[in-house]
Amino acid sequence: MQRITITIDDELLAVVDSLMEQRGYSSRSEALRDIVRESRAREQGGDSGRQCVATLTYVYDHATRDLARRITQAHHDRHDLAVASMRVHLDHESLLESSVLRGRANDVTAFANSLVSQRGVRYAHLHTIPVTIERARHHHGDDSAQHEHLHV
Repeated sequence: MQRITITIDDELLAVVDSLMEQRGYSSRSEALRDIVRESRAREQGGDSGRQCVATLTYVYDHATRDLARRITQAHHDRHDLAVASMRVHLDHESLLESSVLRGRANDVTAFANSLVSQRGVRYAHLHTIPVTIERARHHHGDDSAQHEHLHV
């Protein structure tokens, strides 16, 4: 780990200190490391061929004609991207859905756009995290048989 010295405006330092307090960081260094990590993830997220994991969260009106069925069908059609989803009823009309996605960034973004552009979908946000996905074969423990699975 490297030690650096930076010069920062009072206003920006106040932002860092506020972030420290809000998120519970123990030091300015850890806050700044996370800010840099988030910035790097956003920049790398622009690499459309890069693998990523993502969360897509949106609120929709379940009474909108066939919307729930279309959303479910979209997940079935792209089962290669859709890892898991959870729906929460917010009130009599609104559902919040959060989906975990995994795949190439451009495929994940296109899938997200196809969902959130549907009539009746509101308050959507896609959060992508660049990753390296590898298929590995090994065993867990002395007595277990070798098996293959993904490592992210």
